[in-house]
Formats: sequence, C-alpha cells, structure tokens
Amino acid sequence: MRKRYFFLALTVLLAVVSLNGCGCFYQQMKGETPPPAAPPAVVTPPEAKTPVAVAPAAMALKDIHFDFDRYNIREGDAAILRENMGWFRDSANAGKKVRIEGHCDERGTVEYNLVLGQKRADSTKSFLAGLGADPKLLETVSYGKEKPVDPGHNEDAWAKNRRAHFQMMQ
Repeated sequence: MRKRYFFLALTVLLAVVSLNGCGCFYQQMKGETPPPAAPPAVVTPPEAKTPVAVAPAAMALKDIHFDFDRYNIREGDAAILRENMGWFRDSANAGKKVRIEGHCDERGTVEYNLVLGQKRADSTKSFLAGLGADPKLLETVSYGKEKPVDPGHNEDAWAKNRRAHFQMMQ
C-alpha cells in the first residue's frame, strides 16, 4: 500500500516539475493566454486584382499616441485626428474602410494589454465618428503588446508603442 502512494506522489511530482520547466504552468496560473492569431490574408487571383495607387492620401492618416495605462484622447492627438478627418472627407476616399489598430507597450499581461488596446481603438473610432466619420467604415482591432513599432525597453520606446494606428482596407 505504501509503494502505491509513493509511486502516485512521485508521478504527481514529476508532472509538476515538467510543467514548471516549460513555463506553461506559470502562464496558466497567471491567467495568460496567447494572443489571437492574425486574420488570414485574403489572396485574390492575379486576373481579379485591380491596381491600387499609393497616393499621398493613403499616407495622410497619422497615428496618435496615449499616456501610460490610458485610452483617453489627449489634446495634441485630438488635433491629429481632426487633421485625419481631411482624408475621410476627401471624395477620393468615399466609402473606403479603415482599420484602427490599438497597441500597447510591453508592460502588463497579454490579456490586460489586449483590452487596453481595444479601448484605445474604440475611443479613437468614437472620436472620429463624433467628428463626422462614418462608423460603419471604421473597424477596430487590438494587438495589445504583440506588434511594437519600437522594440526598445525604455520609456521612449514604450511611448511610441502606445498608439492607435490606421490601416487602409481593400
């Protein structure tokens, strides 16, 4: 009977040690899950492609940035969004969809940053809709801390990574 409990305890101990070694156990204990996979790329046959001109208007949408742990639009960034409204009002861009990507710096858990990134994207969309942009043409997504623009580990890099980025959709 003692041998049976000894082998059971040994098996449990080995399982804990093996899970502990890969870090999966701690990640699960902290409640972290991997970020969602990027949406699949849409590939069209060559004959169906239409040429897309990269005009200065495509470059006109500027990113905005956020304070640490915040998703409210700062005054300077509100001015940038007002400038971006020129792109939406341009008749050449009528009906074009834009994805607003919410990004965070590397600090915090994966889940926390995904939620914060979504709040940043949503507040940017709400601000633009309040200025007159069609909310049906604005899609939001959060990448949390998964796509930093600056890979550094200091305040300058973190400030660049806390952003809402605009991506033209086809």
